[in-house]
Parts: sequence; structure tokens; C-alpha cells
Amino acid sequence: MSSRSETSAGPATSAAAGVSRSGLVYAIAAYALWGFLPVYFIALAPASPFEVVPWRVLFSLVFCALIIAVTRAWRPLALLFRDRRILLTMGLAGVLIYVNWQTYVYAALSNQVVEAALGYFINPIVTVFLGVFVMRERLNPTQWTAVGISIIAVIVLAIGYGQLPWIALVLAFSFGFYGLIKKRVGPKVDAVSGLTLETVWLAPLAIVQLVFVGMTTGLTIGTVSVWHTVLLIGLGAVTAVPLLLFAAASRRLPLIYMGFIQYFAPFIQFLVGVFVLQEPMPPERWIGFGLVWVALIVLTFDLLRGVRASRRIVVEPA
Repeated sequence: MSSRSETSAGPATSAAAGVSRSGLVYAIAAYALWGFLPVYFIALAPASPFEVVPWRVLFSLVFCALIIAVTRAWRPLALLFRDRRILLTMGLAGVLIYVNWQTYVYAALSNQVVEAALGYFINPIVTVFLGVFVMRERLNPTQWTAVGISIIAVIVLAIGYGQLPWIALVLAFSFGFYGLIKKRVGPKVDAVSGLTLETVWLAPLAIVQLVFVGMTTGLTIGTVSVWHTVLLIGLGAVTAVPLLLFAAASRRLPLIYMGFIQYFAPFIQFLVGVFVLQEPMPPERWIGFGLVWVALIVLTFDLLRGVRASRRIVVEPA
């Protein structure tokens, strides 16, 4: 009897010990920065999304190179460049994150932050959806319920908008596929090396895009104000710092905590869109968002149930 109670106390104690205060701080800081990102992009006006994103790619590459130089991490990066499979995989990841960034910045600069927030609210559901159709995973009835509710939510929002909420769907699916690709490379590629490889692939595209913008509408960097130029240059740090904080948090926190904290970013974005930018929220939008939140509650319930079940399996003596 005593041995069972001692065994039962073990996982709880270890779980409590696994929750690091620094990990929580890193995670909350990462998602808070991502949450306020639309405000940063709005401050970059009059730069267009097609100028902002290429600068984000190039200055992120410069920032990552500086970090690698300071930490003297050139050798691990060089090994990744020799791995053809990882190199090609990160190239595909780069294309997906480029689509994601371009769509997100467009949403921020066209006063559609609420729809961008919707994209990251439904991203966990899209990840489950991709698990079925890409990874051939099986869903339990609770997970199918969450997917079904989210589909109804998209239909309600589409009727309310008069069209599909394409910004939310592009953001959710591009980041969902991006997550699948990053999962395949796993621990082989750290946050800085991953962003470096992705931006190396994207740098030529970014340069071509900047040349095109310069020849058509004209570049704003260096022409508006010193502060505006500093903000554009700061895109590298704004992109890399949350990733580094996220990577540090991931090493210190159990996955379930990261799963809960991930909703900080879209929630902050939603508040920014509704209360700061005062974007319209007609009844059908509230209903659609409400359905998405119900779906997320269902998924969270399933996650907690799965964690409890796994703990019981570990606790029971053989």
C-alpha cells in the first residue's frame, strides 16, 4: 500500500519539478511578443507588405549570422549545410513561412488583425486535421467533434464575411504544414540554425522582390524617418528573439504547458484588433469565434484526459 502511494506521488512531484519559472517567463514573453507583432508592423507604414517581408527575411538572416558569430556556432551550421535532406527540407519550410509572413503582414497593414488572430486560434485544429490526412493518424470521437465544430465555425464566418476567411485559412494551413516539416527535422536543427537556413533560401527571392518594389512603388527605407528605418532594421531581432525565447521555454516546460500558453498570442492579437484598431465585430463574427473557442476547449479537454491516462499507466506497477 505504501509503495503504491509513494509511486503515485513520484510523477506528481516530478511534474511539479518540471515546471520551471524561467521556462514560464520565456514562454509568456515569446507569445506576448508574437501577440503584439501587428502593432509593430502597423508602425512600419507607409512601407507596403511587399517591402516589409523581404526586409524581414534579410535582416533576420543578418541577425542570425551575428548570433552564430557571437556564440561561435558555425561548425554545427556547416554540418547542416552538408546534409542535403535537411537543407532541402528547410528550403520547403522557408517557402511556407514566407507565405505565412506575407499573409500576416498584409493582414496587419490592411486592418484585418482579427482575422489573423482567427488563423492562429484554428491552427491547433488544423494541425489535428493535417495529422489525419498527411500523417494518417486516427482521431478519437472527441477530436473529431472539435474538428467538426471548427468547420461549422468557418462556414458561419464565411457566411458573415460573404467569402471564405482566406487570411485565417492561409495562416493556419501554412503554419500547420510548417510545423509538420519542422517536426520531421526534430532536434537536429535548433531555432537559430533553422531560421538561418530558411532565410538563406529566401534571400534571393527577397532581393528580387525588393528590386521589383523599388522599380514600381518605390522603397521607403531611409526615406521616411530615422525611426522608421530603425524599425525596419529591427525586423531581424523582432523575428528571431521570440523564436529563441520559445526554444528556451520548450527545453524547460512540459508540452502541455506550451500547449496552453500558445493561445496567448492570438488572444492578444484579437484584443489589439477589437479594442485598439477597433475592427468591426458583427454578431456572426462573435458566433464564429465562439465556436472556435468551444472547439479549442474540447481539444484541451481531450489533451488533459490523455495526460491523466498516461500518468495512470506510468503510476500502475507492472
